[in-house]
Amino acid sequence: MSETLAALPGRMGRPARAALVLGLGALAALGQAPWGLWPLTVAALALVYGLWRQTGGWRAAAWLGWGAGTGHFLLALHWITEPFMVDAARHGWMAPFALVGLAAGLGLFWGAALALARAAGDGAVAFVAALGLAEALRGWLFTGFPWAQPGHALIDTPLLHWAAWIGAPGLLVLVLAAAAALWHLATGARVAAAAVLGAVAALWPLGAALTPGAGTGPDAPVVRLVQPNAPQHEKWDPDKVQMFYDRQRAFSAAGAVAPDLVVWPETAVPVLLERAGPTLGAVAEAARGAPVVLGIQRTEGARIFNSLAVIGAGGTVSDVYDKHHLVPFGEYMPFGDTLARFGIQGLASNAGRGYSAGPGPRLVEIAGLGQALPLICYEGVFARDLLAAPARPDFLLLITNDAWFGRISGPYQHLAQARLRSAELGLPMIRVANTGVSAMIDATGRVTARLPLGEAGWRDAALPPPLPETVYARLGDAPMLVLYAVLLASSLWRHRRRARRI
Repeated sequence: MSETLAALPGRMGRPARAALVLGLGALAALGQAPWGLWPLTVAALALVYGLWRQTGGWRAAAWLGWGAGTGHFLLALHWITEPFMVDAARHGWMAPFALVGLAAGLGLFWGAALALARAAGDGAVAFVAALGLAEALRGWLFTGFPWAQPGHALIDTPLLHWAAWIGAPGLLVLVLAAAAALWHLATGARVAAAAVLGAVAALWPLGAALTPGAGTGPDAPVVRLVQPNAPQHEKWDPDKVQMFYDRQRAFSAAGAVAPDLVVWPETAVPVLLERAGPTLGAVAEAARGAPVVLGIQRTEGARIFNSLAVIGAGGTVSDVYDKHHLVPFGEYMPFGDTLARFGIQGLASNAGRGYSAGPGPRLVEIAGLGQALPLICYEGVFARDLLAAPARPDFLLLITNDAWFGRISGPYQHLAQARLRSAELGLPMIRVANTGVSAMIDATGRVTARLPLGEAGWRDAALPPPLPETVYARLGDAPMLVLYAVLLASSLWRHRRRARRI
């Protein structure tokens, strides 16, 4: 196999070699939701690893990494075109440029990683550590975009339990280590490779065995998930906006027994908070005494916020949280006022700079349920935002409008990352989405109740209890980042020692 793969690129022209590398990257993306074909992710990355070992220098390694990364993100993030098609006449022309530009830009992280790894030798340790550091940087630089990491392929497997110990960076290590070991198993280094694959296989059942149960008891609070299913191109249509609001009120009032909490999705109320007194009173009446959490916009002078409000009896507002981690080029535009003069605005912004950012993570009190860490849409992607909360909450509360993400893969990938956040922190999550998937998630990342994508309806679900604070909740990404750095430094040191001997 090693000889065959080594000879194959040499017999191919440049276009064919580029297609091979792009194809392997795309194949690796099939481990992402909704496909969940994690063995293909491992196999494809094993072939990328094999090709990388045969590159002639850091430049060739950089081109390989950039091509594989671009192919990976082209498929994994193809849903990124969906927001541009909501108003196709205005924004549709941007869709292909956005997808190709984003994929190629994110692919640079993989290119830099494989170039750095090649400079540090040609071993598995350098490959794993450099890609791990690159993916960590991808989640931080330019506000960060940690979506579609290869480690996310393990979210729908029992290895998700290990996120409570090592987080998303640790899941990435498992995927990359398995890929490198698979290559070596097929090319002769069978003892060491089999040991690595055996260790990963042993972790498969062990994580579940070490994780406490997270089932609900008979006295668990009941939460009503309200999903109006308002397509984005109709959500603010003057002829339909009242229908969607009335639908949510009707779902809140349904059933013989009122729940302990009612949750509506992001931007669910079609009026600004400061003008919503009668509207919120009607919402509270429909909830029959239960508190309501809903998404609403509010203004403060010339600033507008994407907010979450907690509504009590009579429509009183007991707390408001403003989204702080905004989507660049979506909810706000850098230099927005200047760009607006040329007709360029964020897709979800109202004018100029779009939304303003709130002050940061904080907790809100929900009567009868405890303290929640509120998250609005995109914020659920960032583990660091959850770790920055001022105290450990009783549960996570995410409201979102996934209508922006289309109906093929985006909403399912967003749900998968919500499951990962719960597993990392050992906290249950209430997740309510405008078009779905709305879900109750327990503290191990398991979905206990859901409303399917593209359906209007409501669902009462028991709120699972939190688990004891996890290792990841206490330490965050720091241990894995230190491990990456140590492994890369040790690989570089060994490589230089070998070079001096030669």
